[in-house]
Amino acid sequence: MQQDEKKTIKVDVSVKASVEVVWKKWTSPEDIMKWNNASPDWYTPKAENQLSVGGKFLYRMEAKDGSFGFDFTGRYDQVTVNRNIAYTIADGRSVNIDFDTDGEVTMISETFEAESLHSIEMQRAGWQSILDNFKKYVELQNH
Repeated sequence: MQQDEKKTIKVDVSVKASVEVVWKKWTSPEDIMKWNNASPDWYTPKAENQLSVGGKFLYRMEAKDGSFGFDFTGRYDQVTVNRNIAYTIADGRSVNIDFDTDGEVTMISETFEAESLHSIEMQRAGWQSILDNFKKYVELQNH
């Protein structure tokens, strides 16, 4: 493998909800603030989302104890309602999210370029945890 070739990581989850419900809760800033955390000791106090090609997003992520926080930001490269979102994170890495539906079940597949600071396993676990939290949030809201 070439030194400059980027590694990609894929995570996915199956959500018991229609793609329309999943899409709304994935893209609405009010909802994002309720599910976008990898563990209970983190939260998202602010979310902004301009969901269109060239539009920007910003999710402020913070530790609940105030010890650390950061802005997760990027720009949308592709938006196909209820099907696909592709964006570039501020650090230049690409993310692609596919939404596939089978009636009342929606599969979300997220593929992202790994960064070099944390292990592949740690990155996969963190992104998968956020997806699992999204699933839990949607399924509780959907009943």
